[in-house]
Amino acid sequence: MTDPTWIYKGTPVVSIKAMPENSYGFIYEVTHIPSGRKYLGKKVLYFERNKRLGKRALEALREERKAKGIGGRTPLKQKVVTESDWKTYYGSQKEVLELVKEGNQKDFKREILQYVPDKKQLTYYECKYLFINEVLETRNNYINDNILGKFYRKDFLDDKN
Repeated sequence: MTDPTWIYKGTPVVSIKAMPENSYGFIYEVTHIPSGRKYLGKKVLYFERNKRLGKRALEALREERKAKGIGGRTPLKQKVVTESDWKTYYGSQKEVLELVKEGNQKDFKREILQYVPDKKQLTYYECKYLFINEVLETRNNYINDNILGKFYRKDFLDDKN
């Protein structure tokens, strides 16, 4: 295994096909091995976006709708689902991105902690892991600096420390 990859329960994960069928995303922990610092987060497996249709695609859609006898306005956008960047993802936190940029990708251990079937549960389980691991408290080694944009590390720091 030459490329850095994700690990789930000791097994490398290099394809979405290796994940449970109903997975919407996963909860992960990235460890910077030299410093021992960790980051907990969530990652979706697919991006959904509305793509603006070009002239040819719009005309083809209009013709198709006419042939089927479907009236009404022709949509200008189409929902497009693509695989996310999960294979190359290390996290969104600035410090993690800087460590990846300045260091070797092999300095990182990327673990999938749990697969999650939908968007709501993805946020729930991320919060659960963040609170259980006390990522905002000073006595641990987590890089995370907030939870849901509501709870911040600075709120837990004492002036005495």
